[in-house]
Amino acid sequence: MTPTPHGATSGTGRAAAAPPGKPPLSSRMMRATWRGLPARRYDTGFEPGLVVPAADGSPLLTDHYFPRAEGDFPTLLVRSPYGRGLPWSPMYGMLFAEQGFHVVLQSCRGTGGSGGRFDLWRNEPADGLATVAWLREQPWFTGRLGTVGPSYLGYVQWALALDPPPELRAMVVQAGLHDPYDLFHSGGALRLENALAVGAGMTYQHRGTGPLLRATLRLRRRLRAITDARPLRGAYVSALGEIPWLDGALAHPDADDPYWRGAALGAAAERLNVPTCLVTGWHDALAGQTLQQYARLRAAGCETALLVGSWTHTSALREGWPEVFAESLAWLRAHLCADPSALRPTRVRVQVEGLGAWRDLDDWPPSRETASWFAAPDGRLAPREPAGSGPLAGFRYDPDDPTPSVGGPLLSGAAGPRDNSALEAREDVLTFTGPPLAEPLDVLGPVSARLRISTDTGYADVFTRLCDVDPRGRSTNVCDGHTRLRTTPRTSAEFTDTAEIAEVAEASEIAEIAEIAEIAEIAEIAVPMSATAHRFPAGHRVRWQISGGAHPRYARGTGSGEPALDATELLPVRVTVHPGSALLLPRPDGAGAPEPGSASGR
Repeated sequence: MTPTPHGATSGTGRAAAAPPGKPPLSSRMMRATWRGLPARRYDTGFEPGLVVPAADGSPLLTDHYFPRAEGDFPTLLVRSPYGRGLPWSPMYGMLFAEQGFHVVLQSCRGTGGSGGRFDLWRNEPADGLATVAWLREQPWFTGRLGTVGPSYLGYVQWALALDPPPELRAMVVQAGLHDPYDLFHSGGALRLENALAVGAGMTYQHRGTGPLLRATLRLRRRLRAITDARPLRGAYVSALGEIPWLDGALAHPDADDPYWRGAALGAAAERLNVPTCLVTGWHDALAGQTLQQYARLRAAGCETALLVGSWTHTSALREGWPEVFAESLAWLRAHLCADPSALRPTRVRVQVEGLGAWRDLDDWPPSRETASWFAAPDGRLAPREPAGSGPLAGFRYDPDDPTPSVGGPLLSGAAGPRDNSALEAREDVLTFTGPPLAEPLDVLGPVSARLRISTDTGYADVFTRLCDVDPRGRSTNVCDGHTRLRTTPRTSAEFTDTAEIAEVAEASEIAEIAEIAEIAEIAEIAVPMSATAHRFPAGHRVRWQISGGAHPRYARGTGSGEPALDATELLPVRVTVHPGSALLLPRPDGAGAPEPGSASGR
């Protein structure tokens, strides 16, 4: 049985002397480098290598951090597949213990020295409950329990929330996951680059900094060869070795496949009554999942708060850490220590990009009204649908030279806002650009696209992106979305008007009328493009970017419908954009798109 920190008593009145251990030197050194954090309240004690039985009896290695002081302190459970060393030891073990919490930092089954075999999701609900059962036997446990952590450390919180124990009083899910399928796939397309990053992180980080660094460098050096391989299946092994769970995740692109049964934990939020704080960044690879969690908690009437910064998945825990830690600490103190003094007055706080300021909101999104910005001839983006029925523009997507990805919600250092100028100079990228803005335009909420598309093969990927173009012409990505479509082939006999044939031929740059027979019918598709809080300053322009992919962020479309993992033959596809295609921007102030001035297109 674990001893109680010096002078502390448990809820049962038991007391014991504290062990003499200090946190690891590396953790204390890292802790000493951080600035802008609350002052330390207590010295930190440390018990490493405790053994907690998993649901199947496997030993789960667990470290216990605690404040060296008299009194009863609540407990935070942090379960991780990434090991218990840096940065988790100082960020969660030390920082929260010195603020007055017991912190139980545990390695998930099959990781960080814990027994058993790691599985991407199947063990976490049962192992979380087994750990809580162990906590009940500890003399320092008061019955007040909270959870905290980012990414997969958020997934294990949702796993515990499926059947929340009565002791669970608060959760803080930072850039957290609840749906593994959505991490790997998007509408049938493989999120290739992020999938490889997840494979590297989950396989090597718990082994230590050295193994993770070497694996990351191997992946970086071999990324192009891996992502260009035909077939794609198994290509990652040269950099990462065999990873059975990654093979399974890559090989099942259908969300309804029995393989994914039980993986998504979003239902936990739909019936939860545990106060839950959510944190993400506008360029976080899991931002969409966090916003879904918020919507479900609100619909369930659960007490919740949302913080969204101008962060990527990793920068939220680096540059954004002072704000993230302060938010997390305030929430946990309010619900575990009956101290709401540091809570902010509103439910939602977002950082407005392009402005740099924080904005407090009553809810998210602040409004569900939208304004349509229509694709128009000559690369214009117009507030009203232009007259005419002919195709607007088209491009040829060649899987042998796939349109590259630039920035966005990646799990690598290339994530976030980037200059899109070189990308937009490619022949396989269309842009539609609005006029210079006479006054600032604030876009707060979900962004989407409504597209009318035809293809000459019947198969295509569509990548669509909102960009901010400054007066110098620099185009910076704001948010984006991707979908895979299948259209029904259309024969030349269905073209009853020679003018229609000529329009399609001109827009698609097809010389032979015979080739028009292979052009697919027009498909109308909606593409969610995530959400944002962004200010377009006066003088800037709104740009809508459309292309056939973003490689290797998404595995390239094959052009034939053959699954990307096994494709060996690639077929170029011509994509044509038709009138009625529109970019839908939220308008929280009820304003529509500005009237065009002397605006130009590309």
